[in-house]
Amino acid sequence: MAEPKKLFIKTYGCQMNVYDSARMAEAMGADGYVLTEDQGQADMVLLNTCHIREKAAEKLYSDLGRLKPLKADRPDLKIAVAGCVAQAEGQEIVNRMPLVDLVVGPQTYHRLPAMARGEGPAVLTEFPAEDKFDHLPQTRNTRRAPTAFLTVQEGCDKFCAFCVVPYTRGAEVSRPVERILAEARDLVSRGVRELTLLGQNVNGWHGLGPDGREWQFGRLIRAVAEIDGLDRIRYTTSHPNDMGDDLIAAHCDEPKLMPYLHLPVQSGSDRVLKAMNRKHHAADYLRLIERIREARPDILLTSDFIVGFPGETEQDHQDTLRLIETVGYGMAYSFKYSPRPGTPAAGRDEVAPEVADRRLQELQALLTRQQKAAQQGMVGRRVGVLIEKKGREAGQMIGKSDYLHSVFVEAPEAAIGALVQVEITESASNSLAGRLI
Repeated sequence: MAEPKKLFIKTYGCQMNVYDSARMAEAMGADGYVLTEDQGQADMVLLNTCHIREKAAEKLYSDLGRLKPLKADRPDLKIAVAGCVAQAEGQEIVNRMPLVDLVVGPQTYHRLPAMARGEGPAVLTEFPAEDKFDHLPQTRNTRRAPTAFLTVQEGCDKFCAFCVVPYTRGAEVSRPVERILAEARDLVSRGVRELTLLGQNVNGWHGLGPDGREWQFGRLIRAVAEIDGLDRIRYTTSHPNDMGDDLIAAHCDEPKLMPYLHLPVQSGSDRVLKAMNRKHHAADYLRLIERIREARPDILLTSDFIVGFPGETEQDHQDTLRLIETVGYGMAYSFKYSPRPGTPAAGRDEVAPEVADRRLQELQALLTRQQKAAQQGMVGRRVGVLIEKKGREAGQMIGKSDYLHSVFVEAPEAAIGALVQVEITESASNSLAGRLI
């Protein structure tokens, strides 16, 4: 038998890219490829890119530059670029870096095996009419880690002024209920105990149900929760305008839905929110938080913030700090604004870099204090922890709590995949430690 070809994948960015990389690996696996962690031994190197963060294209070209010696030594090595930078840059990637053999966008990666065989174009970044999920191979009967991602929705119709997603991922598309449930059951049958449902605007999901009618996201969560063997459900990322009544109620009465919610607000200033085209006000967001906490008082909230958006004043910045103080986050991601080519905000006058830097430091200092307080508040509590992997020290295992904190605990190695009760004994900067009960 011929030795299988080896595939090396580097994944940049969001959880959806992690999911996409896994599906591309399965698609290439059906064509005889096996994954390798050794880039030097690979027959194909696949870079699955993200365009959300600053200088995403430059990071890609830097990584491609480091691949030049490997390609020179092995001219038959295939180098492929996938994901959102591939969608945005297209043919320009090959023009700038001729060592690249294949460029495929996030909506066409189901065609990657045929492209690798030379049966399709070298650059494919269209938005095809067919559903890529219909053309991906069925998952193989292999054991999985205890946690997994499952994409239920792609694209976005919100058109926030700073965001490239509508241009790289396309319009919102919701997968049908039956296909989501089939994939979820398959993952659970292979050892998955926690599923994170993914979408660029996941709570805006409105897929076709088996009854022929559109379902809303809360109903989907309840249907996924009925799967035997599945213990935990999470979802990300959400938009405040799509937190419907049924979804909020699910946080109250569905025990498998974890007490954790990532709900980006981006700014606490109504003026900035309008400039961002967020289509909600700070007061709307705060009322929503109140309703969510009424449904699930112990829920841990996280968010996203952009500092120094074009036109942001000192008063706008103070409004954002005041919103953060009011909500009290368990954690948040915060970034200084950087323009994305083709987005409405890209040509606007920017805040002076030194001002944006100072505001970011102030905002992050506040968020860090809140995160430390939230984690310290876990000390002495008993929480569920899903054991995922071994730690660095002998006998040490690492898992995720109900609230998505990383927890270090002494437990037998056989406990991987076990859902255990842990008493939290210590809080570190970005993790917790506890003892097995």
